[in-house]
Amino acid sequence: MRQKILIVFGTRPEAIKMAPLIKKFQEKSEIFDLKVCVTAQHREMLDQVLELFEIKPDYDLNIMKSGQDLYDVTSNVLLGMREVLVEFKPDIVFVHGDTSTTSSTALSAFYQQIKVAHIEAGLRTGDIYSPWPEEANRQITGVLANYHFAPTTTSQENLLRENKEPKSILVTGNTVIDALYLALDKIKNNSTLKESIVKSIEDEIADENFSLDSSKFILITGHRRENHGQGFINICKALKTIALNNPNITIIYPVHLNPNVQKPVNELLSDVKNIYLIKPMQYEAFIYMMDKSYFIITDSGGVQEEAPSLGKPVLVMRDTTERPEALEAGTVKLVGTDTNLIIQEAQKLLNSEEEYAFMSKAHNPYGDGTACEQIVNFFRK
Repeated sequence: MRQKILIVFGTRPEAIKMAPLIKKFQEKSEIFDLKVCVTAQHREMLDQVLELFEIKPDYDLNIMKSGQDLYDVTSNVLLGMREVLVEFKPDIVFVHGDTSTTSSTALSAFYQQIKVAHIEAGLRTGDIYSPWPEEANRQITGVLANYHFAPTTTSQENLLRENKEPKSILVTGNTVIDALYLALDKIKNNSTLKESIVKSIEDEIADENFSLDSSKFILITGHRRENHGQGFINICKALKTIALNNPNITIIYPVHLNPNVQKPVNELLSDVKNIYLIKPMQYEAFIYMMDKSYFIITDSGGVQEEAPSLGKPVLVMRDTTERPEALEAGTVKLVGTDTNLIIQEAQKLLNSEEEYAFMSKAHNPYGDGTACEQIVNFFRK
């Protein structure tokens, strides 16, 4: 009898990191009966990834509503998953990372006494309010999970300190690298797709003097809840100063749809001529932008893992990170939301070839793109 596998996710980053795992399980359909459930915690950005990787969910909870908060997301996922689990009766439920979808799904599976496999397990800052609510989500999921797929040995050590069974932990690298290589390969081998990506980005920027292939630009992303309010105001002040001090450098900022991000960014940066505020990009376009950028300033977890594979330095707008391996390797630096520190470290990368070379050539600690194959093989055995 085939093992019944249910893979659940709700946000764009989760979809990106779970997509290659879905593909690997689909290749072994004689062994695994796979179904995919999306909660649509993020609707529009999630759908972009589903389309790119040609994934058709078997279940769609479609929970996203205007003005939803963490209470809404948690309760709606918990109740929605009850119906899915009762109908499909999976042997194992796969969740990813640290979203409210992740912790709520794990709890729902626990209530049905169904085993939980946690992808990207063991990341820790040790402070449940940083990042918030992600650190608590991942710790809750870790308590409920039966299988822990850790991206690094540091994550494995965190799990062992929490008394997880050693045989329940497998160090695989991060599935985001699998997804990155899949997307890059797709772009490389499809000239029509590449031309479409370049055209869509350059049309959005709408400056005849800008070229993705030849212009020197800094790529920005930001969305974390803990940075809302004064944090984003500080970030915008830093970006404005960097832009004004370096008129020959372009700053491109795909602005997250959250109003808490849109408001300060548009108010403070829309009148700076070498800063381009554009709509959030589809995954393959964002990957291409990362590959063409000079360096990246972000508060994203996934970017901290992806950028080193592309040789791109990263300044992380957070005070803590659950990805210390990148810090130790030298591929990223923490700058928080300190305006002066963001300016200082960005300027250092722009002015110092030595500093840039050190960060861009540092070893990527997040794997070789075989994480999903290792996870599937674990369950084949």
